[in-house]
Amino acid sequence: MSEQTFEQMLEESFKTIHNGEVVEGTVIDVKPDEIILNIGYKSDGIITRNEYSNTPNLDLTTAVKVGDTMEARVMKVNDGDGQVLLTYKRLAADKGNKKLEEAFNNKEVLKATVAQILDGGLSVVVEESRVFIPASLVSDTYERDLSKYLGQEIEFVITEFNPRRRRIIGDRKQLLMAEREKLQEELFSRIKVGDVVDGVVKNVTDFGVFVDLGGADGLLHISEISWGRVENPKKVFKPGQELKVLVKDIQEKKIALSLKFADSNPWNDAESKYAVDKVVTGKIARMTDFGAFVELEPGIDALLHVSQISREHIDKPSDILKVGQEVTAKIVDFKPEDKKISLSMKALIEPEKKDEEAAADDNEEVVSVDINAEIEKAKEEEAKEEAEAAENTEESAAE
Repeated sequence: MSEQTFEQMLEESFKTIHNGEVVEGTVIDVKPDEIILNIGYKSDGIITRNEYSNTPNLDLTTAVKVGDTMEARVMKVNDGDGQVLLTYKRLAADKGNKKLEEAFNNKEVLKATVAQILDGGLSVVVEESRVFIPASLVSDTYERDLSKYLGQEIEFVITEFNPRRRRIIGDRKQLLMAEREKLQEELFSRIKVGDVVDGVVKNVTDFGVFVDLGGADGLLHISEISWGRVENPKKVFKPGQELKVLVKDIQEKKIALSLKFADSNPWNDAESKYAVDKVVTGKIARMTDFGAFVELEPGIDALLHVSQISREHIDKPSDILKVGQEVTAKIVDFKPEDKKISLSMKALIEPEKKDEEAAADDNEEVVSVDINAEIEKAKEEEAKEEAEAAENTEESAAE
């Protein structure tokens, strides 16, 4: 029986390992780009940065420390320099794939951090296994810029699992939709017409504002933004702005909102402020062929009929007046029940030398004009324009 050399006995004291085998070792040194493990073999094991994680430029000294124990898979028993080349991320990926497969089969909700923003979606990593979430499945609303999700922890479910084709698809949208449906049911069960609720501006259009009420969106139409006139909601509101709004109407899943609160209605004290024979000043808000509408204050317009502008004959108001012009006139009629005020500039003009009978005729003309009919005509035109704008509401909301 031949005697063994010391080297032979030492080599036999070490375990044998093979490519693909999973080994456990203790960290004996860490550098920014590699980890050295004592794996009980005649050579140490090496895990490079690329074989530890998919995170680019990761400093390994921040990930592990000397004395840590960890498992790794043998890639090469001899890397050419007498060291054992190990991989940590591939072993972790296998474990991650198993976890993802179980989550896929059980419809389990997973949570992970967004590692990359890719063309067309997000990439998240679950124990070194990558999951792709297409842009269309990231949110329940269209989002042009996905960069805000980088580094953010999100929840999702696995809807497709095919690791052989490297196709593992996640879906966040269905979770958000389910949560929103739940919130919607809760919202409709507790709100009613007349309630004042909190909301956040979600989208602003030319005809109104869509407000997120926490489960459902309500429409704040341009006509309900203020007692006065609003030219364009985009000049007043911006997405993310918080509002307190009045629930004006609820029709199935549609909620109409308003900012025209009863206690701020300018008509509340209009009867005393705008009594007949008072002289007032206002700005011309708009004009028609039959007269000019003068804004006395936001929410209160009065009609200055063409016949009441001057003692001379005028074909139409635009011949001598313009929008935005400030005018002073006398209130000649006030109907609080109809919210109608009629003005006369002519009544403030000193009459030329006329006999009393002619002056009396002038006064009769002031009060005999059928101003109410003209106001109704103007309001019908406004209502028609608002109705046409409202027809586009649902399409714009969907966008």
